[in-house]
Amino acid sequence: MHSYGFKNNTMDNKDIKGPQDRSRINTSEKYEMNYWAQKFGVSEQQLFEAVNAVGSNSVEKVEEFLRNKNKG
Repeated sequence: MHSYGFKNNTMDNKDIKGPQDRSRINTSEKYEMNYWAQKFGVSEQQLFEAVNAVGSNSVEKVEEFLRNKNKG
């Protein structure tokens, strides 16, 4: 499995349920990738690829990209 540059130190913190900044997707944090992937109904790999395709970690832009991708 590819690590995508995730930091593992937050994985042990069971109190972390979602992102700290809900307007940005932090691709360096596994728990955030998991949160947003579930929210958008995609895999973490698909989410990572969407962030790269958009060129931004903006939740709004990534969500729009994924919505438009699923239409076609």
